[in-house]
Amino acid sequence: MSQVSTADISKLRQLTGAGMMDCKNALVEAEGDFDKATEIIRKKGQAVAMKRADREAGEGCVLARVSENHKTGVVISLNCETDFVAKNSEFIATTESFVKAALEHKPADINALKELTIDGLKIADIIMGKIAAIGEKIDITYYQMLEAEMVTPYTHNGNKIACMVGFTKAVPEQVGKDIAMQIASMNPVSVTKDDVPASVIEKEIEIGKDQARQEGKPENMIEKIAMGKLNKFFKDSTLLSQDFIKDNKMSVEQYLASTDKGVKVTGFRRCSLVLS
Repeated sequence: MSQVSTADISKLRQLTGAGMMDCKNALVEAEGDFDKATEIIRKKGQAVAMKRADREAGEGCVLARVSENHKTGVVISLNCETDFVAKNSEFIATTESFVKAALEHKPADINALKELTIDGLKIADIIMGKIAAIGEKIDITYYQMLEAEMVTPYTHNGNKIACMVGFTKAVPEQVGKDIAMQIASMNPVSVTKDDVPASVIEKEIEIGKDQARQEGKPENMIEKIAMGKLNKFFKDSTLLSQDFIKDNKMSVEQYLASTDKGVKVTGFRRCSLVLS
């Protein structure tokens, strides 16, 4: 079989995300068998992926979306090598489709996410089709889900930063967005100091001690100085203690209380492709 129809090529392209010529060649090689053609494209994607394995996929599309009832949110980062690909409408649409599947099926982790099917094709195979078509290293590098009474998403900076925040009760849309924007902008490590991992606290104390010694402080003051620096770290790096970005005369906790004293933040997730 040397000829395949344009309709068949378009159908395979829609299924796999591969380029038109790749789809045509695969169909010719597979003698019109769609399953075989899909496997050919997948193997080509795997071959390209192996060649590009050591490349840095520092660009991509990061999206945060929530379910219709606002009780479940997901953040996904689909990474690639170049900004040109990351800004491509098809690449963004592919990320959107992965987010939609994740919201529907709530996979436990990235591996489970890649096993989900969209229009009969596994997400892992869709990625391989994209790799075969584009010739870049492409992969899902981040996936997190958050459930709460209300989850608010926020995507910023040309799909480079995305986050979501959960609340104990419904909040006005602007309030949810304000807190989510705070997280995107200020990159807190946790909601409160009580949530900061012990390993992070130990590291900050050691950093504080080293800084104090480098400044020539007396040894009997080192511990006290380090604890003072730790308290400043808590203020600057935990969400509710941070200065509110829209009004630095109040903390995030004070801002939230001014809108509803009964609402609490249950958690958040944040992913960024840029240094912050």
